[in-house]
Amino acid sequence: MPVSPALAANPAPPALDDARLLPLCVDLDGTLTPSDTLLEGLLATLGRPSTLGVLPALLRRGRAGLKRFVAEAAPLEASLLPYSEPLLRYLRAQRVNGRRVVLVTAADRDVARRVADHLGLFDEVIASDGRENLRGAAKAAALVRRFGHGGFAYAGNDATDLLVWRAAGAAILVNAPPRVAAAARGLCPVEAEFPPSSDTARGLLRAVRPHQWSKNLLVFVPVFTAHLEGLAEAWLFAFLAFLAFSATASAIYLINDLTDLAADRRHPRKRLRPFASGRVPPRLGILAAGALLLAGLATGGLSGTLPTLLLYAVLSTAYSLRLKELPLVDVFTLAGLYTLRLLAGAEALGQPLSLWLMGFSAFFFLSLALVKRSEELRAAAEHGNAWLNRRGYRPADAGILQTFGVAAAFAATLVLALFVQSETTAQRYASPGLLWAVVPLVVFWLCRIWLSAARGYMHDDPIVYAARDRVSWVVATLVFLILVAAKSYGGAA
Repeated sequence: MPVSPALAANPAPPALDDARLLPLCVDLDGTLTPSDTLLEGLLATLGRPSTLGVLPALLRRGRAGLKRFVAEAAPLEASLLPYSEPLLRYLRAQRVNGRRVVLVTAADRDVARRVADHLGLFDEVIASDGRENLRGAAKAAALVRRFGHGGFAYAGNDATDLLVWRAAGAAILVNAPPRVAAAARGLCPVEAEFPPSSDTARGLLRAVRPHQWSKNLLVFVPVFTAHLEGLAEAWLFAFLAFLAFSATASAIYLINDLTDLAADRRHPRKRLRPFASGRVPPRLGILAAGALLLAGLATGGLSGTLPTLLLYAVLSTAYSLRLKELPLVDVFTLAGLYTLRLLAGAEALGQPLSLWLMGFSAFFFLSLALVKRSEELRAAAEHGNAWLNRRGYRPADAGILQTFGVAAAFAATLVLALFVQSETTAQRYASPGLLWAVVPLVVFWLCRIWLSAARGYMHDDPIVYAARDRVSWVVATLVFLILVAAKSYGGAA
């Protein structure tokens, strides 16, 4: 980008003591907040087809016009935005000492004004106005016109801010990468420095949610129901399916968190998630989601589960963007996503999925989905929220949802009992009578899950809760031993 002659001139910078008297101009995106307000606004519009339809035309109007449209279509809630607390403390101290503090940002003026009004910290706001995108050289030129060359200190964070620091009297480095920080030190005195967090990688790993991969162990169930546990090839293809669903699910979790930022920031626990809290910038989440999705689809092709995986990805994305807001549609969608994992496991083995297993899983996973939603309603009521954010339920719906869920649980065990006494079971198991012991164990486990939810013990997905629950592990071990015994004793069928 060409630099104006006024900016090219770079007289000797003022001494640092003198620089501390200069007006302190502060960038917003990546500096005052670790997030990106334009990107957050765009993500907030993903669930609105009418908005998405006009984005191509808006891009032709330029970046400033796009920012104005997004600011109007998805108004920023400045009170929910994460902020750099060390920088805020520094700015407050400077203002107490009588220094002029200015918010200067490439974000739209409406966004900047909302932030300034919320913080009550700035004497002036300079921002993009729908016609001019105040970034890089344009921002530097605006500040030179307002304060003169070298007549201001500037707090920024990335390579585009180097043009501003070239014209500034002092720099405040906030979350600046090492190369940017080194270049800035050669342009003007550094008044203060706030290094980037070293927790980004750990935060991204947390956002990927590897603990949720336990759900994808369902792809191994058809190995047992098809009686192929002695075949190494069956385990290999099931493992590839597990990897494909884990990578794809993690990509969907990232997309879900990125499109649900405002709702997560209102939630007592979800506000601590990496994107909502500002530990991980949204741009990094988008890149990671794309990489994981490509890896998942490629592995799905190797495992032979690509059609089911694509359906899972489409349905999961639709759930994240819209279906989660529709009452009952959301829980039926969640149940369907669980069942798709079983279908993928059978697909990887080249075996049809048993109709008995499909019938059992439909009711079983519907009950678990209703547990998840009932727990969220209970927590919302406990914290005084009349409505769940981005959910179509009210606290008064908790009773009927619990009724639906318990009924689905007993319907699942009824299907299981009918399967135990079916001709199919008699043909496939050496001692099918032993399988009757599984029925009370499943009933006990489902009742315990519902009791745990009613008592407020469950703060996560029920399957993730079960993976951490010792009693659930005991029940799962007993069921496994009974299945082995039913196959092994009494003579081969």
